[in-house]
This record gives sequence, structure tokens and C-alpha cells, in this order.
Amino acid sequence: MTYEEKTMKCDRIYEGKILNLRIDTVELPDKKYSKREIVEHPGGVGIVALTEDKKILLVRQYRKATDKVLLELPAGKLEVNEEPKETAYRELKEETGYTTEKLEYLLEFYTSPGFSSEKLYLFYGENVQPGEQKLESGEFIDVESYTLEEVKKLLRRGEIMDAKTIIGIQALINRFA
Repeated sequence: MTYEEKTMKCDRIYEGKILNLRIDTVELPDKKYSKREIVEHPGGVGIVALTEDKKILLVRQYRKATDKVLLELPAGKLEVNEEPKETAYRELKEETGYTTEKLEYLLEFYTSPGFSSEKLYLFYGENVQPGEQKLESGEFIDVESYTLEEVKKLLRRGEIMDAKTIIGIQALINRFA
């Protein structure tokens, strides 16, 4: 049986540059009512990029929401009318300076469907070529590269805590398994 909720009312609370917030009043399957706080996000991409010497590119960046510096896959937000693959090429270049001739789609997933519409698309690229970063104003990102074995150790030690990165590394492991 499918349990769906019918939206009865939608109140927009905030509209911002990166996300919007709304509160929906929904009718539940048992005909009772409830409120749902929803973060609307346009979605984004993550890139599992391997250098010619088979090292995985990761970026080190401070994230205010966690108040920590995190080690992550290169990633970014979808722009209006931009296809995920276009975003992936753009973000790889901007954040790392690296480029590639070909990116392959790996998978897509919702980051936190209990309260957010954000969907991430993961792509894979081999033999990425170095170049110059094109960081946006306010971005401060260090680019690092690791072997798969080094990344596995970082994961075991809890040094990679970002979900898209953990999912992307697992997808890479599965790809070569």
C-alpha cells in the first residue's frame, strides 16, 4: 500500500540564494493533518575524479553549517536551466582547476528526504588534467589527491564525514569490484 500525503496549504517562509523554506499543511492517509517543514534546494553534483596516476581528487573546505573543515569530493549547486553533467564539468574546473574530456553518470540520490528536496547527481571522470582553479568570490578551497587505499583509511578514521563523498567513494569501489 502507498501512503501519500496531500498538500492542503503551502506557506513560503524564506526565499534565498541557495534554498527556500516552506511549511506545508498536509492531509495524512488517516485523514488527520500535520505540518511539514520543507527546504527547497535546486540540487547539485559531485564528481569522483581520478588523476592520470589514479589518485582521487578531494577538496578541503570550511563549512559553516558544521563549523568544521571537511574533506569532500568536488561538488556544486545546479544553476537554473543547467543540466547536471554541465554543472559537473563546470564545478570540477572551478573548484579544482582540473578538466576532463568525459564524465560518466554514476548515480543520483536525495541528501535528506525527510525535510529537503535536494537531489545530488554523482559523476565519474578518469585521467583528469590539471589546470587553474576558478574559485568564486568567497570560496577558499584546497585541492588534495589520495590513492584509494589512503581514502579508505581516511574513511575508517572518520576523517571524511560528508555524505556525498562517502557515497561517491563507495560507488568508485563498487565500480572496480
